Amino acid sequence: MDQDSPDGLLFKDHDFSSDLLRQLNVLRQNRILTDVSICAGAWEAPCHRNVLACSSPYFRAMFCNNFRESREAKVQLKGIDSTTLDRMVLYVYTGEVHITAENVLPLMEAASMLQYPKLFEACSSYLQGQLTPSNCLGMIRLSEILSCETLKKKAREVALTYFPEVAASADLKELCALELRDYLGDDGLCGEEEKVFEALMVWIKHDLQARKRYMQELFKQVRLQYIHPAFFHHFIANDALLQSSPSCQTILEIAKRQMFSLYSTTSAPDLQPPWHVPPRNSYQDFLMLLGGRKDNQQTTRDVLLYNPQTDQWQSLAKLPTRLYKASAVTLHRSTVYVLGGMAVGVGKSVLSRKVYIFSLKFNHWRLGQPMLAARYSHRSTAHKNFIFSIGGVGEGQEVMSSMERYDSISNIWESMASMPVGVLHPAVAVKDQRLYLFGGEDIMQNPVRLIQVYHISRNTWFKMETRMIKNVCAPAVLLGERIVIVGGYTRRILAYDPQSNKFVKCADMRDRRMHHGATVMGNKLYVTGGRRLTTDCNIEDSASFDCYDPQTDTWTSQGQLPHKLFDHACLTLQCIPYTSPFP
Repeated sequence: MDQDSPDGLLFKDHDFSSDLLRQLNVLRQNRILTDVSICAGAWEAPCHRNVLACSSPYFRAMFCNNFRESREAKVQLKGIDSTTLDRMVLYVYTGEVHITAENVLPLMEAASMLQYPKLFEACSSYLQGQLTPSNCLGMIRLSEILSCETLKKKAREVALTYFPEVAASADLKELCALELRDYLGDDGLCGEEEKVFEALMVWIKHDLQARKRYMQELFKQVRLQYIHPAFFHHFIANDALLQSSPSCQTILEIAKRQMFSLYSTTSAPDLQPPWHVPPRNSYQDFLMLLGGRKDNQQTTRDVLLYNPQTDQWQSLAKLPTRLYKASAVTLHRSTVYVLGGMAVGVGKSVLSRKVYIFSLKFNHWRLGQPMLAARYSHRSTAHKNFIFSIGGVGEGQEVMSSMERYDSISNIWESMASMPVGVLHPAVAVKDQRLYLFGGEDIMQNPVRLIQVYHISRNTWFKMETRMIKNVCAPAVLLGERIVIVGGYTRRILAYDPQSNKFVKCADMRDRRMHHGATVMGNKLYVTGGRRLTTDCNIEDSASFDCYDPQTDTWTSQGQLPHKLFDHACLTLQCIPYTSPFP
């Protein structure tokens, strides 16, 4: 566009440069004013030195310095075939080149050698568009040879995101030990640890004699603490190949004790798997609400899942039956067990000892091994592979003090020592081999000011009286190193330190709440629904959804639940979100 200026008119011909380049190409094609030929073997391409020098730092250095080529009429370019060199010359004079699967690699190599970075990146973009799980590992190797960071980054992203498909590719078997260690050890790998282990064993068995010596170092890349104990028990613990390595055998023994023993364990620190290593970045926390009573106080079968990344709620497969005051726990990060409760039917309710098991991965319910005793209004909690079902109301409407324990590996329930004082609606949490019951109420609905402590490995109880405890119908959660008791006919939040046996008061909730849910995600406390006491002492159902940050000792609203809800289970689940198949 022309521009006026105080001294006259500034004229700009926007087609001039492209027209000039086009005319230079015509001169080249007719060998007019050409002063050098670049050659690939016997093939020659007459060119203009000044055009080549302007197009590339490589040719500028060659022709504008006191090199021999600056004076020669013919310059041989080694490592480039005639077809590729012809395309490169055409690119210099037109700015265009047709990239195909057949010519992309020689073009990329030539662009790298002759220093044409835009053509180099165009080739990289073409290869990125050809990436699949079956070729991404090979592309990573190629990108390293060509020093192409953009291709390497994209190929690595595909390899990490689509790990199950990559693990099935032939290229995985061809990786060297260092490449495999780097790949399997990456925090960004989107795959379950069971699949990581299987991929490792496939790689080793592909060339057993040569690769067996890398087994210990590579086995450490499998994060055993995130493998389902049943899988570990059946497929890893007694694997003959792993057992043949003394170092791997030691790791396996440590892992067995960490996974299956109720006792504290000590082990050699140099061989201990990294039990405190966080899960891979692909694992994500979800909040689940199930059962309870909703808007019209009807017992519901609804199961809702909240994704904090998207701030969206999703409905899952409904509970198989309506259950009044059942209890629920998460086991092995993504499996939910719903225990007992009063099965609500048409015209009648039946006290249940049934156990329903939900798989988040498959969005499916199934029946589990039933409890020894039918109970409702009870509490449950999980520790390692065990579930504890505590107290509640029995078939004779008596307050139960009994406790039973479920072993998820052997699929067996067994009776354990009864708690000293039978209570209803206590707050329950597990910390450091001990199960803590805070408060609750007796059969006359009087608050019980006790902490009852169960030593898990010894199967023994003791109790402590305290004036600090007066909670009823309140949950407890483990938040960092402290057990937090959340409300219970009060706004008060108490954090209990088992080491010092002391309570610390935290910031109050906005309302006096009971029958609500609470869970921890990302070191923050989330409180859902419940019932609240208004200022005029009326009771209202709530759909509130609040978050407490212990770092700042503050509460923030997360909005509203999809509907009012109380007497529900509120759990944290952890899994890898579904990844759609590679397009």
